[in-house]
Amino acid sequence: MKTSVELYEQLLEAYGKPRWWSDDPYTVMFQAILVQNTAWSSVEKVTKAVGDRLAPSYILELSQPELETLIRPCGFCRGKAASIRRLTAWYAQYGFDAGTVGRKDKQELRKELLSLKGIGPETADVLLVFAFHLPSFIIDAYTRRFLERLGYSFLNDAEIRSFFENSLPKDYQIYGWFHWLILDHGIQHCRKTPACEGCTFYGSCRNTLQYIIRKK
Repeated sequence: MKTSVELYEQLLEAYGKPRWWSDDPYTVMFQAILVQNTAWSSVEKVTKAVGDRLAPSYILELSQPELETLIRPCGFCRGKAASIRRLTAWYAQYGFDAGTVGRKDKQELRKELLSLKGIGPETADVLLVFAFHLPSFIIDAYTRRFLERLGYSFLNDAEIRSFFENSLPKDYQIYGWFHWLILDHGIQHCRKTPACEGCTFYGSCRNTLQYIIRKK
């Protein structure tokens, strides 16, 4: 079985250096809530509509109904609006300074984020990596499916986290790039119904044999 470093290198060779989320910490925070259970295209639509106004001060000026209307294309607007308001109010305690937040102990900060209603483990790790530049591996459905199809047998997300974090450099950028590489791989090949043709893991994936049989 390949190590996490070998998987990263193979994905990097197949897809090239991936994009980054955003250089603006609050944009990451806003979009990380919006993207829950919705398509990225909807997130981009809302972000474009907000434009240059996307800042904590603007969001805090909006009433709950106004914010709901603004983010309606992303669905679940009532819950997401409430989550955005809670996260923004939490960020205000740090003077809206991502650098100040990023100097906190990572585990303590993760617990703070998870204590906010609407912030689950995946979103918390996204914020740690992309907004506050702390290495905390992001585990999502794409990651679990990717590993399962390659034959890894992890009992839970804690084991998956150990697999990645015990061997990767403690570099938030590598964690972020790895997340996007797995996402790109999941969109292009490792879908719910896999598209095996041209996959970099063709031959070493559990779905390869089924794919060959289907083609005959």
